[in-house]
Amino acid sequence: MKICIYGAGAIGGYLGARLSRAGVDVSLIARGPHLRAIQENGLTLREGGREIKVRLPCSDNPADFSFQDYVIISVKAHAASLIAPKMAPLLGPNTAVVPAMNGVPWWYFYKIGGELDGRRIEILDPDGIQWKHIGPERVIGCVIYPAAEIVEPGVIQHVALNRVPLGEPDGSRTDRVTALSETMIAAGLRAPVRSRIRDDIWVKLWGNMSFNPISVLTGATLQEIGADPEIRSIVRTMMIEARSIGEALGVRFPIDVERRIDGGTQVGDHKTSTLQDLEAGKSLELDALLGAVCELGRLVGVETPASDVINALARQRAITAGCYPAGQDDG
Repeated sequence: MKICIYGAGAIGGYLGARLSRAGVDVSLIARGPHLRAIQENGLTLREGGREIKVRLPCSDNPADFSFQDYVIISVKAHAASLIAPKMAPLLGPNTAVVPAMNGVPWWYFYKIGGELDGRRIEILDPDGIQWKHIGPERVIGCVIYPAAEIVEPGVIQHVALNRVPLGEPDGSRTDRVTALSETMIAAGLRAPVRSRIRDDIWVKLWGNMSFNPISVLTGATLQEIGADPEIRSIVRTMMIEARSIGEALGVRFPIDVERRIDGGTQVGDHKTSTLQDLEAGKSLELDALLGAVCELGRLVGVETPASDVINALARQRAITAGCYPAGQDDG
């Protein structure tokens, strides 16, 4: 099995190292000092007090690699439209694409059924670039729960969690999603095939659409946000708004709001990826995490006053820091 990780940052590097150790033919797309470190010294994964090093082909040019069985996209959501046209050398007739990114996915309404079937989400793919250059028919849905950090170029620290649910947009159990699930499980990941992957997307999104923008405004870790009663109340209100949107779209939430807040808080003194990006001066993926939720609220007629306020404040914080509008391939 050939898998290219497009965006071998913290999460992409973690997945690449894991899959390689399980015998998968893995190649990486990376940039800058991280790319050079991997090329010169290999990719190092620190996990559970252990350190493993793998040597993998790594480039900043997809044309250096051939057609893949799977391409896992692990860039920030705002960079996805920028890389989509560059992916052609990797995409054979049967290549599946796995967007392993936070937030509402650009393909969300593909094969969802009903009157919204096939609708594009404007804030995520305004010109239809991903729809055209990747194609929703290639997509396997994916939800990324692992937390990881790049501690130095070429070195990934796995912080917590290893759950990576997968699912076809139409809920079917195809050979391609089954094979990927089995491979990921062999690599030590929890990768069940889900018949309702959008339910999983919303459970993860609950945390990202609230904890992440609030961390940008406060500089607080997950544990600090969840432990503060007043901030926790804001998180709760945002999650209730999001639940109303999800339910209007047919989503079934398997857990309640308090349990979801507790789940995020229990990750501990970990900075959200969005806060890490702010501190590093990178563009923030606020549109996919929260802006798209507000857009979906307008689409289904659900008011989102708390989410709208946090979205506006976080966006202004990003603008002030030079980290918005998102438009750079700096994920």
